[in-house]
Amino acid sequence: MVKWFAAILGYSLFRFPGAILGFLLGSFFENFNSSKAGGSTIFQDLTRQNVSPADFELNLLSLCSIVIKADGQVSQKELDYVRQYFVATYGKERANAIFRTFNEVIKKREINAQRICQYLNQRTRYEVRLQLLHFLFGIAQADGQVSQAEIIKLKELAGFFRIGSNDFESIKAMFFKDADQAYKILEIEKSASNEEVKKAYRTMAKKYHPDRVVTKNEAIKKGAEDKFKEVQKAYETIQKERGI
Repeated sequence: MVKWFAAILGYSLFRFPGAILGFLLGSFFENFNSSKAGGSTIFQDLTRQNVSPADFELNLLSLCSIVIKADGQVSQKELDYVRQYFVATYGKERANAIFRTFNEVIKKREINAQRICQYLNQRTRYEVRLQLLHFLFGIAQADGQVSQAEIIKLKELAGFFRIGSNDFESIKAMFFKDADQAYKILEIEKSASNEEVKKAYRTMAKKYHPDRVVTKNEAIKKGAEDKFKEVQKAYETIQKERGI
């Protein structure tokens, strides 16, 4: 089915990418046996009052489809990542309804990344957009690696989201292991003094502390906790490296 989707995607990449993806993912959901009772609206406690849950869900799914097709390939693991996330967050029935609605709506309009991000910028807080970017990076990495094409697309989306370059590089570093990873996560240079390292840690720990994410949504809480753990790990790595 993935090969079939990829072939059609080449024919209708700019016209109906969401419709095909919606159909494909929707069919996966229909046969997905594992579900979570109930389900909650993702990020609902962090969004402003003038964005409806339905609009947010459809826009989120549109962004997922953009990242999945960013490198011109459709990865089964990336599709599964999105599928499992939506089922775990919303429950199977609600997830199915989201995908059916998405499939119908997107037939009538093209997915426009800039327009989607502008819409969300007006209705969500900065912390939510950071969480969204982290989630989208998770999709890109689901197949084991984040390609250069995916990085370019994610950087473009970050720009549309008005996410600063330092915050983008910090989140990006959470998905790439290299010698300077810890410094990149803390948004400092390797030449930073010990005092600058401590100050950067306090700043980043405050920015990503789970307590700043006031929500009952377990999926969001886990995402915030994961980022916070990465900040702590980065600081501990530098401390060990410098013997401080």
